[in-house]
Amino acid sequence: MSAIRVDPKQYYATSSLLIGYALCSSLLAVINKFAITKFNYPGLLTALQYLTSALGVWVLGKLGFLHHDAFTWETAKKFLPAAVVFYLAIFTNTNLLRHANVDTFIVFRSCTPILVALADTVFRNQKCPSKLTFLSLLVILGGAVGYVATDNGFTLTAYSWAFAYLVTITTEMVYIKHMVTNLGLNTWGFVLYNNLLSLMMAPPFWIITGEYVEVFAALGSKTENFFAPGAFFAVSLSCVFGVLISFFGFAARKAVSATAFTVTGVVNKFLTVAINVMIWDKHASPFGLVCLLMTIVGGVFYQQSVTGPSISPSKGESVVPKQTHSENEGDDFDDENHGKAVSGKLVV
Repeated sequence: MSAIRVDPKQYYATSSLLIGYALCSSLLAVINKFAITKFNYPGLLTALQYLTSALGVWVLGKLGFLHHDAFTWETAKKFLPAAVVFYLAIFTNTNLLRHANVDTFIVFRSCTPILVALADTVFRNQKCPSKLTFLSLLVILGGAVGYVATDNGFTLTAYSWAFAYLVTITTEMVYIKHMVTNLGLNTWGFVLYNNLLSLMMAPPFWIITGEYVEVFAALGSKTENFFAPGAFFAVSLSCVFGVLISFFGFAARKAVSATAFTVTGVVNKFLTVAINVMIWDKHASPFGLVCLLMTIVGGVFYQQSVTGPSISPSKGESVVPKQTHSENEGDDFDDENHGKAVSGKLVV
């Protein structure tokens, strides 16, 4: 049996994408919790993040700093289902952070790898995870459950949002992977379509949830400073990290499997928990921290699931998204035989 040769450049490029995503994902969870504390309007907060990301990509594209696929309604219609799932995942995520602490978010986020692995096997015809892989996923889940089990701050409202988040984030992880590998857009094209379509969906949700009433009441209130410096800083910071995670998210999704991407999102919560312990007064006990180490160990021993030959990456494909002005940019996502631009994957 011949040894598998690994391209060092591809390895480091993939690692850089995963590290970038891990850092952004870890910090964004805390930043969003901070933002929702200072600016208690989750729908408007996420809409501002979508606006910043979409506008940022468009402006940088006009200035020639990056190249994105042109926005067309034909492509938008194909991408719309993925954008709806993405919006619901972010919507439930933000409301979960609004009603619960970061620990609660982490435990439900940690449940997703096993569900995504099962969905990959059932719906995307990937091989079943190896015994070691599945054991690692169980360790991640067990450690995360043990960590949050030491926290007694659960409420029915928080659990309702947590369950909704678990369903939507699992669907998002698998379905958007399918869109990334088949639609034929480059990284910045995905960022533009995802955020612009999500921004268009925001107003109906403001009406459905009644948040627009709260926003208008705050604008007309003399006691509440809607544009307080603290709130402005928190919202601005969350918007900047929203742009960064959009890029690293889609770029890394091209690089690895859906399960590997999800596990990365779980393991990087170590930094989230460390910051959470330092800035919030409600967190787990020392036993909970031991359980957290279990989660990290499970991530270290995780081995990327082996995919079937029908979706193996083609020879010579690069991990770095193409940023040229070629008409065929994004052809590395034409079909399942060329679906993976790299050998790895990217969170919310």
